Amino acid sequence: MGVTRAIYPGSFDPLTLGHIDIIHRACHLFDSLIVAVAHNEAKSPLFTTDERISMIEEALQDTPHILVKKLDGLLVDFAMAEDAFVVIRGLRAVSDFEFEFQMALMNRSLQPRLETVFLTPKEEYTFLSSRIVKEVGRLGGDVTPFVPALVTQRLEEKFSKERSRSLASE
Repeated sequence: MGVTRAIYPGSFDPLTLGHIDIIHRACHLFDSLIVAVAHNEAKSPLFTTDERISMIEEALQDTPHILVKKLDGLLVDFAMAEDAFVVIRGLRAVSDFEFEFQMALMNRSLQPRLETVFLTPKEEYTFLSSRIVKEVGRLGGDVTPFVPALVTQRLEEKFSKERSRSLASE
């Protein structure tokens, strides 16, 4: 039997402790994991794709068997090019399930060999999302319990620049 490689796709804007929890759980299940950083302009990302890749690589530098790559185009095409046949998706709540289930079925209809494995995070991360972290940070709240220290620093730098621009335009 060959190496089992999985893909954990997402925008990771920014990387949270919930994401890291799912990554560590997946690493116990698979020989190799690709963290695929998606570029999605519809989400109006705070960080560029390269910035997100850099943060993930830095945060996970001591985690073996992980590759961080940019995801452009269809996930199924990326998966086949990477010789990976498992997609990891995190489910925080029942509300995530419907969308994730539809995506899993679509991916399987496009590539029957591609399976989706749903993982749940630790209970303390079930409420956590990148969107909520950005909002808390933007409003000056403490995000340190939710993201790695390097992400806290990068968020503070981004929001400091935003506040400076906002004050300059007033």
